[in-house]
Amino acid sequence: MRIAVIGATGNVGTAVLTRLHRAAEERTTPPPAGAHPADDPVGLSITAVARTLPDTGRFPYAGVDWHAIDIGTDEGREVLTAALSGVDAVVHLAWAIQPNRDEDAMHRTNVTGTANVLRAASAAGVRQVVCASSVGAYSPSDKDTRRDESWPTGGIESSHYSRHKAEQERLLDGFERDHPEIAVARLRPGLIFQGQAGSEIGRYFLGPLVPKIVLGALPLLPIPGSFIFQAVHAEDVADAYWRVVAQRASGAFNIAAEPELTPERVADLLGARRIIGLPVRVLRGIVGASWALGVQRTDPGWIDMAAGSPVMDTTRARTELGWEPHHSSKDALAEVLAGLRHGAGRRGSPKLYPRSGS
Repeated sequence: MRIAVIGATGNVGTAVLTRLHRAAEERTTPPPAGAHPADDPVGLSITAVARTLPDTGRFPYAGVDWHAIDIGTDEGREVLTAALSGVDAVVHLAWAIQPNRDEDAMHRTNVTGTANVLRAASAAGVRQVVCASSVGAYSPSDKDTRRDESWPTGGIESSHYSRHKAEQERLLDGFERDHPEIAVARLRPGLIFQGQAGSEIGRYFLGPLVPKIVLGALPLLPIPGSFIFQAVHAEDVADAYWRVVAQRASGAFNIAAEPELTPERVADLLGARRIIGLPVRVLRGIVGASWALGVQRTDPGWIDMAAGSPVMDTTRARTELGWEPHHSSKDALAEVLAGLRHGAGRRGSPKLYPRSGS
């Protein structure tokens, strides 16, 4: 069984490579009668694609067939088609959230890149495509009712991330319709955290001007009451991807750990003694002004997505895939907060490199 991971050097990609290496080492019972040979993890091999290659002498990047490809270009699509020759399943994780002042550049990677991956997979004769969607693809919802995979994926218009995820979902819909012979799956996880992603997340969302000390104990936490969200550890997301591939599953799967993260739980993790119920419009104004001035790197669309994204029902992943997270959402958030404070990262990755001096 040969699996290709596209976008294999970041937070999720590194975790997926780690999980695939573990699967390759596991001794399993023979596959059931009638199963396709590709469904047997024994003999598993990995092809990986990234724009910038990692240190291939370091785990989990070693022992992998690497290809440096910009998937957002026509040339990249042609090279990718060749790289996917002989691949059974593609796990597409590549996504750009910076530079968020250049939406055209992000769109080339996120939407054009996804279209190119789908075309390349079809041309190469791949049997399964598994794509990283997100809770951010969903249309706005209140936080009182958990939404399953049938909730509309129209996105949140004021968020470039959400708009691009919604466009990606439409591409997957069309590909699924036009290629019934290919199993198409999409995972819609909540926020994905792990300690070694601390530096990467800090660079993407905070920037060098925001001191990481602010993530320590806070006397007050100004946060809107509607900021209820879900998180999951990168290791648990990686396990979900492996289960989808190993079972050749198709369709959409919500992926999140428990409990949902309320302002009270976030305040507890940050050591805040009191919560100030800041209106969303006020926080959006503060974030928008500081982003416009270049003080920090989070544009105001992320505030709209945090306030409007639904709380997901993860029953389908648990019952159909047998997936259960090993980390709680609180543990995942606590781990990444520690990683942010200490500049944690993973040497060898061009995306996860530790903060200087850490």
